[in-house]
Amino acid sequence: MIVKIHKTPDKRKVVAICDNELIGQKFEEGKLQLDLSSDFYKGEDKSEEEVLELIKGSYIINVVGEKSIGFCLKLKILNETDIIKIKNIPHAQAVMG
Repeated sequence: MIVKIHKTPDKRKVVAICDNELIGQKFEEGKLQLDLSSDFYKGEDKSEEEVLELIKGSYIINVVGEKSIGFCLKLKILNETDIIKIKNIPHAQAVMG
């Protein structure tokens, strides 16, 4: 999984998580768009253990792709109802705290 950490102006952590093979692509469906070529998603390849550590203490997570979504579902960070699909690519956001 590719992970990038962002900070809000008030220093809260936003974590973007994306399946490796989706980085650099753009998906559009109607008015919805996933732009995975933007710097928002261009982070570093991390193991599941590393991702779990990075998620801790985050304010918001933004998750794209079957593997990344599946990982967050397994951890019960996301629910099936949180997921939307754009061109059959799953995407979800969750406010953690």
